[in-house]
Amino acid sequence: MMLKNVALEEVNALNRGTMMEVLGIECIEIGEDFVKSRMPVTAATKQPMGLLHGGASAAMIESIGSMGSALILDLSQEAPVGLEINANHISSATDGHVVATGKIVHAGRRTHLWQVDIHHEETGKLICTGRLTIMVVSIA
Repeated sequence: MMLKNVALEEVNALNRGTMMEVLGIECIEIGEDFVKSRMPVTAATKQPMGLLHGGASAAMIESIGSMGSALILDLSQEAPVGLEINANHISSATDGHVVATGKIVHAGRRTHLWQVDIHHEETGKLICTGRLTIMVVSIA
């Protein structure tokens, strides 16, 4: 299933006043079947030991999958909501930025499944990998 071709500015405008804005998550690329986002590793996204917080990685996974599903659905009729998320924290990051690439694995009528890999932008090291199941709910 192809994602809608929407300007990055329009997608990122939806983040204003949300957790994505607080964490500094911004969409940087949209493809036919993927969404790519970037997040800084700063005090706002670190845990007390100075490492990227696992919750920030999980929030990034949920954000990118929800963003991607919104680019599939008719938002006047349906809304994407997170149903289940898992995250395996493979390595750590202490600075710079992380980049998440979310690929649609399944786009059914009532559920979407996203695979998301988060890499350190500067080193390319895999930081976290996860899956997000989205439930498609009717709002009409």
